[in-house]
Amino acid sequence: MAAVDLRPPAPSGFLWLRVHTIVRRLTYVVTRSPHRWFEVIVFPCIDVLLWGALGAYAQEGGAVGSGAPYLLAGIMLNHFLFQTEVSLATGFLEETWSRNVLNVMTTSVRELEYIVGIVLYGLGKLVVAIVTVNLCAWAMFDFTLLELGWGVVPLAVCLLIAGWAMGLFMIGLVLRFGHSAEILTWAMPFLVLALSGVFNPIRAIPGALQPLAQALPTTYAFDAGRSLLDGDGMPWADLARAGFGSLVLLVLAAWFARRMLATFRQRGYVTRYS
Repeated sequence: MAAVDLRPPAPSGFLWLRVHTIVRRLTYVVTRSPHRWFEVIVFPCIDVLLWGALGAYAQEGGAVGSGAPYLLAGIMLNHFLFQTEVSLATGFLEETWSRNVLNVMTTSVRELEYIVGIVLYGLGKLVVAIVTVNLCAWAMFDFTLLELGWGVVPLAVCLLIAGWAMGLFMIGLVLRFGHSAEILTWAMPFLVLALSGVFNPIRAIPGALQPLAQALPTTYAFDAGRSLLDGDGMPWADLARAGFGSLVLLVLAAWFARRMLATFRQRGYVTRYS
């Protein structure tokens, strides 16, 4: 059975008005539901307190290279990945929770415009989260990401791209498997955190998992972050691996999400959310 596109004819070309509409719709949801700010404001502060205190305690015990700056830098860089992935995935999940998927699919909004709208909305949440996590780290432990110097910018971009790839992959899974896949939205960032050596070189993780860790572009981004914190300068090879690998993941995730959207339409899975 061929997929049926129920959308009315739309004006040709990419329209920022429709993108702006998506951003406004998601912004209204967040601003009118204060509990949704937990992951943007409260969770980053908890991370800073937890890992910063652990690092400070380890440093008091004389552990080499395990002080608060290393743990703080790792968890703060990880929030570029976490916030980007969760914002993109939950931006779509908002439509499933409110049973609004059918309404979105019958409007003139194109898939690219919808994704761009969610991405811009997610970038707004990311800015709030990163400012929050830096203020908390500065107030509690006298540390900010500025300690890494200008090199934090390309590392953040690599982690952003990887986060978008993870978010698109999650959208594809939800389109294919429904609500049962939602839990992976929050589980996947912690799996990547464990395998990417956010706080430590990957040689410290079990040997059987090291090949998987080496295949993740995020591993090289966090390695580069530790090099910057040590004052060794930017490891360009690691940065290139992180950037190229993240772009490859983004392309594959976009292809996967598009395939799952086609399956979603063809098999009538929209009835799950209506």
